[in-house]
Amino acid sequence: MFGVYASNTPTASLTYLGLFALQHRGQESAGIASSNGETITVIKDLGLVSQVFDERRLSPLQGHLTIGHVRYSTTGDNVWENSQPIYREGGACGFALAHNGNITNVRRLMESHNLNLGKATSDTDILAEVIGQEYEEAPDARGLERAIEKKIPQVEGAFSTLVMDDSRLIGVRDPRGFRPLCLGRIEKGWVLASETCALDILDAAFVREIAPGEMIVIDAQGVHSYQIFPPTDPHLCVFEFVYFARPDSQLYGINVYQARSRMGEALATQAAVEADLVMPVPESGVPAAQGFSKRSGIPYGEGLVKNRYVGRTFIAPTQELRDRSIRMKLNPLVENVRGKRLVVVDDSIVRGSTTRRIVALLRASGAKEVHLRISSPPYRWPCYFGMDTGRRGELVAASLSVEEIQQYVGADTLAYLEKDRMLEATSATEQGFCTACLDGNYPLDVSEAIKKDGLEF
Repeated sequence: MFGVYASNTPTASLTYLGLFALQHRGQESAGIASSNGETITVIKDLGLVSQVFDERRLSPLQGHLTIGHVRYSTTGDNVWENSQPIYREGGACGFALAHNGNITNVRRLMESHNLNLGKATSDTDILAEVIGQEYEEAPDARGLERAIEKKIPQVEGAFSTLVMDDSRLIGVRDPRGFRPLCLGRIEKGWVLASETCALDILDAAFVREIAPGEMIVIDAQGVHSYQIFPPTDPHLCVFEFVYFARPDSQLYGINVYQARSRMGEALATQAAVEADLVMPVPESGVPAAQGFSKRSGIPYGEGLVKNRYVGRTFIAPTQELRDRSIRMKLNPLVENVRGKRLVVVDDSIVRGSTTRRIVALLRASGAKEVHLRISSPPYRWPCYFGMDTGRRGELVAASLSVEEIQQYVGADTLAYLEKDRMLEATSATEQGFCTACLDGNYPLDVSEAIKKDGLEF
């Protein structure tokens, strides 16, 4: 998500640039909502930012206030109706809403608010309708803020959220802070973004992270902060550090690239092996591979060339597309791997099919040995807070031991980074993480989500 409030500034164009910087977080749809103080205009469609927007489609988005979104579907189909931002009528003016995360009590919210949403099937629609019902009852100057303050505490799960009406930009983060959200400053206004890397593209000054449970309201008078949830322990998703966030972003004040490099160093200490070359699975395996090489003394090199026009296979919406994307995305450098003992470093193994294909590619290219090193522990439990990892039966580590996974993917050896070493490498162990996907210790009740087979409703 990306939002801008700035006077005499082409905020839609700035949001377009911000969404480019956040494209790694979602590749299924893109959208921008803009207000000129009287009217909210929303343009969104399926596809990448560059496919959805050009000069012609940006030109109607005139105003001092915008929010934008790129979608990675974790609930609901990949259809236009589920693209964001979502617009809802209410109060003197409607509002637009964008959301990052997963809501885990959607059934109870739908029943308690008598919701029937037609073609839309995402939890974001439920969030917008719940707020919209209250907004209609409170159409005063602070009606939208009051509606959010009253209704958001009824919502459970992960929800970093941007909301806008005709005159204010509002950012809200759930009380555990599963997904990131930060505040930046530009010359004539303010920016809210999912990651700090999106601030850099505008030369915006990073101000701070939005605190878990905090609501930020930006209007003509400036920035106002409200703590709308009781304090609780923060649980930032640890996979933001391991995989999801861009390496040039900062989380908990820590550079993500440096954290991933330290994970690679820790992995080299924990699981040393004799080899000729350390190579990453690009792109997310690069920092950890460089750290592994630094600590082990084994030369670092490239063994796979990435087609940069193919998106992230992990967030492709179906397994068939993930499988087909592998060969399109990665091609072996035969001259670099032939006859070599390889240490292949990746951030995770989720379903196992991608890793199996990569090992097969390297062996077909003449690799003498393939030693897999993974810079996180085995991924054993489904995520209900904003990552689409499927049911537990789809997770290879849920049913197979490390030795069995090694045999399944065809590696000579396989080692995962231990959980304590991974957390230590973040340099933020005191800040608090959600590690439920690794240990099954969910920080809130997910029984409804589990019952509904991963939030299908």
